[in-house]
Amino acid sequence: MVICLGKSTYARCGIIVNVTPLEPGWEGHVTLEFSNTTPLPAKIYANEGVAQFVFLKGNEKPQVTYAKRKGKYMKQRGVTLPKV
Repeated sequence: MVICLGKSTYARCGIIVNVTPLEPGWEGHVTLEFSNTTPLPAKIYANEGVAQFVFLKGNEKPQVTYAKRKGKYMKQRGVTLPKV
């Protein structure tokens, strides 16, 4: 299980990072959402470390993984728009 957290330096500027937790068995490119909560323009630069991933390892294997559920974002590549 992986949880994505936004970094405080950008949060203090009003930039919020949102991503769904990455479930066991999921694979593909991660799509991050950035929200500017201020009325001012903001820039996000490549390789600046706007977010961090926290990896959690369980004591047991999950009974049902994202792959077994055939999750709709499995093996996504590039920017993936919402599949509602």
